Amino acid sequence: MSSNERRTNTRVYIRVPFSFRILNNGGSPEQMAATDNISQRGIFFTTDFPLVVGTVLEVSLRMPRELAGQTASDVKCVARVVHVQPNSFLRGKAGIGLHIER
Repeated sequence: MSSNERRTNTRVYIRVPFSFRILNNGGSPEQMAATDNISQRGIFFTTDFPLVVGTVLEVSLRMPRELAGQTASDVKCVARVVHVQPNSFLRGKAGIGLHIER
């Protein structure tokens, strides 16, 4: 994600619960998390689930009204891990940046 793209997408600092699982890994369990901030093309959250840059995830969430428009909407999308801040948060959780690809 380029710095220009980050600047053109409005980030909303809101906690939205969501689930994710690693794509192309049939044994990957579904994980629960909550956003720290979200935009139409990205999500930032913390987790203790081990993720690395480049991992492709299936993400399911209710897009908040602030980004969806008139009403909140359920969304299932594919996202790629583009940033990992290891052990940066409480209890050793990592900060994870996702780019929503589709």
